[in-house]
Amino acid sequence: MEMLTIGAFAKASRLSPKALRLYDELELLRPARVDPETGYRYYAPEQLEQARLVAWLRRLGMPLAGIREVCALEPPAAAREIRAFWARTESETATRRDLAAFLVDHLSRTVPRDPGKPGTPDDPSKDTTMLELRYSALSDTGLVRPANQDTAYAGTRVLAVADGFGSGGAPASSAAVEALKFLDDEPLPAGSVLNLLEDAVQGATQAVQEVAGPTNEIGTTLTAMVWTGSQLALVHIGDSRAYLLRGGGLFRITHDHTMVQSMLDEGRLTPEEATAHPQRALLLKALTGGGSAPAPAPDVRLHDALVGDRYLLCSDGLSAVVSEATIRDTLAAASTPTEAAQALVGAANDSGGPDNVSCVVADLVNAESQ
Repeated sequence: MEMLTIGAFAKASRLSPKALRLYDELELLRPARVDPETGYRYYAPEQLEQARLVAWLRRLGMPLAGIREVCALEPPAAAREIRAFWARTESETATRRDLAAFLVDHLSRTVPRDPGKPGTPDDPSKDTTMLELRYSALSDTGLVRPANQDTAYAGTRVLAVADGFGSGGAPASSAAVEALKFLDDEPLPAGSVLNLLEDAVQGATQAVQEVAGPTNEIGTTLTAMVWTGSQLALVHIGDSRAYLLRGGGLFRITHDHTMVQSMLDEGRLTPEEATAHPQRALLLKALTGGGSAPAPAPDVRLHDALVGDRYLLCSDGLSAVVSEATIRDTLAAASTPTEAAQALVGAANDSGGPDNVSCVVADLVNAESQ
């Protein structure tokens, strides 16, 4: 079999000799033969396809460890793994995009007091629109479960829903929400809300761990929003959801951390198949107790808010049995957050109420016009 020198192989594969030597060391792309005396590497022409795959995956931004896994798979399985990697990448990019947009907006509205000195926000008196949240929270046991393990909370700045599971699910969900309530106590500067929210999530994680003890079979989901006066900061882990009703359209602004959602992302399930999948409630991320592994990172994002927006936070006791079309119509028809929350809980129970159901509904209004 005719071999290619490392130089010829590098030219044909568009990988540098330096990269080929690195991939050899990492066992990503081993040469077909190494001269025992000179150590010179030779490659078989059949290795060009794998070399090009490695080059393409590197351009895609896949880590070397991920490339090693993909190269060991058969083509159909490799395709699924690449699709899953790109879904994760798009989700992470969306989070960074929102953060970048927030920072651009925040810094654009900052004016320097003196050259060389830190900036100060624009004079609040120049903004004549005073915005605030009008809200309602409601939690119901449903028609089947013997007890309610959900916790729903709505305050001046904090909106939260947590869905506990396991024998200590109720105290776990309550502990997670309690850990966020301090954010309701005083105005939150927009520039530091993400830091405050990350601290609050760490506190929620510790609180759940204290309640759950050494087992990871007790825990809770957590979906919460914090109002800064101009934006809403979102933290989310698990399969509770947040929706936005704007201009008559309903938008889901969270991504479920479930096995079924990951299979949807990878194209292994259709939306119709997902609704009937036996593992549709299996969580990939949650706040739990015990274990030596680090706690999974929640999604943290910032959202611009507009007067007239209506937000819904809910446990899967609603979203699993009531269609998004019905949720949209119910939110749009209700005149107040209280009326909307009551109607949504009623819709879940009308659909059999198989689970606890919790809703927080909040409207963004112009305080001066109320």
